[in-house]
Amino acid sequence: MSYPVRDARRRIQDEHAAIVEGIDRCAAQVAEPWDTARTTDPNAVVDGLRGALEATGLLEQLPLVLSDIVDATGYGLQAQPVAAPPYVVVTSRGPVLRATIDPGRLVVRFDVFDIVRDREPTQPSAYRRRNGVQISVSLE
Repeated sequence: MSYPVRDARRRIQDEHAAIVEGIDRCAAQVAEPWDTARTTDPNAVVDGLRGALEATGLLEQLPLVLSDIVDATGYGLQAQPVAAPPYVVVTSRGPVLRATIDPGRLVVRFDVFDIVRDREPTQPSAYRRRNGVQISVSLE
């Protein structure tokens, strides 16, 4: 029996620690100039993180990471992933890798920012730097 989520998580931990550390450094670089612990500008988060990932070459490595993760599950990809949707998406929480495999859609999230919602619905959400990278793997 195959356990694609477990296999994917294990491959990330065993083979891609340097990528995870690089994502963490990029997020720290994005948050460093903020004058408080958070920002309400989602574009600053997404564009800043995308720019930092591009500048370090990590954005172009993420499709290779995705291919390797899928290989670890024992399934194959229908097409070679690229550093763009639907395979690689930079969100306000962090990079997301997605691939359709036989049992469903494999989603890997590298969350480096939290979204903090204000109790007052008219106030914008804020984005706060996480302490490290939270990796989540799911099969949807």
